[in-house]
Amino acid sequence: MGEPAYRRVVLKLSGEAFQGELGYGIDHTVADSLASEIAGLIKYDVEIGLVVGGGNIFRGEPASKAGMERTTADYIGMLATIINALSLQDALEKKDVQTRVMTAIEMQELAEPYIRRRAIRHLEKKRVVIFAGGTGNPYFTTDTAAALRAIEIRADVILKGTKVDGVYDKDPKQSADAKRFAQLTYMDVLNRELRVMDATAVSLCKENSVPIVVFDVTTKGNIERVVLGDGIGTLVTNGV
Repeated sequence: MGEPAYRRVVLKLSGEAFQGELGYGIDHTVADSLASEIAGLIKYDVEIGLVVGGGNIFRGEPASKAGMERTTADYIGMLATIINALSLQDALEKKDVQTRVMTAIEMQELAEPYIRRRAIRHLEKKRVVIFAGGTGNPYFTTDTAAALRAIEIRADVILKGTKVDGVYDKDPKQSADAKRFAQLTYMDVLNRELRVMDATAVSLCKENSVPIVVFDVTTKGNIERVVLGDGIGTLVTNGV
């Protein structure tokens, strides 16, 4: 059994990761598969925080463009992330993984409020902590929430799970000559407007030297591989 490259990680999962082939909502076979992958990390003694999106249920920005008041739309999107978090918690606990859902929006009947010191204590006790509700503020994405939580809990890395195997100079689905980057700097990402995370999230990671690994979360075994430092995906750092 290999040694993990990271001891405390924040895994960012988009809402779309939960919908599978359904196109909307939660595909529970996908949630179960993700839970199995995450449960497989327990043997490495890795501390795991998860940040989940809600785009499989509701997206605030498109709703705002369609006429809904932006703040209201964003709060609905935050509620969608809590639905996904509870679904993933259920899937993890069926695999005997201790979890805590912590939300930026107080919802005491369903989850704990996010308190930084309490979150760190859960991680130290090897509980998987699912951070839901985004940052608790409108106009901020769950990418920014992932960056913020990673900084607050002093995570070693943000693992950004996507549907592609890294960051490309152009859309690989549309361009056969698209080039995948093995490594980038934060400034590369910002200057070239590469679709890694939103600019606020990347800037936060840059200012606090939190590495980002962008990888394909849909391929079985990749979460374990990236935690072991197998070199898959694209690594974003301050460079040498």
